[in-house]
Amino acid sequence: ELSVFLFMDYKGQKLAEQIFQGIILVSAVIGFICGYITEQFGLTVYIVMAGFALSCLLTLPPWPMYRCNPLEWLPVQESGTEEKKAADRKPKRHSKS
Repeated sequence: ELSVFLFMDYKGQKLAEQIFQGIILVSAVIGFICGYITEQFGLTVYIVMAGFALSCLLTLPPWPMYRCNPLEWLPVQESGTEEKKAADRKPKRHSKS
C-alpha cells in the first residue's frame, strides 16, 4: 500500500520535531559564536540558514526511521452488526431530580 510510505507515525513525528529543534539550536549557537569571533553577522545568518536547510532535509520527508511504530487498526466490522447492536440497546431512563 502506497500510503504507508507517505506518512510518519506519531512517534516518528515526535522524533522529527526533536531532531529539527536540536539542529536549529546547535546551528544557532555555532553561528553566533562564529559570527562573534569573525565579527560578521552574515556568517551567523548563513550558518543558521544551513542548519535550517539540513533540518528540513532530515525531517520533512517521511524517512523510514519515522515509520517504525505503525498504528494497529481495528478489524473492519460488517455493516449489519452495528444496526443490530443499536436496535438491541434499551433507551436510558434519566432519573428526575
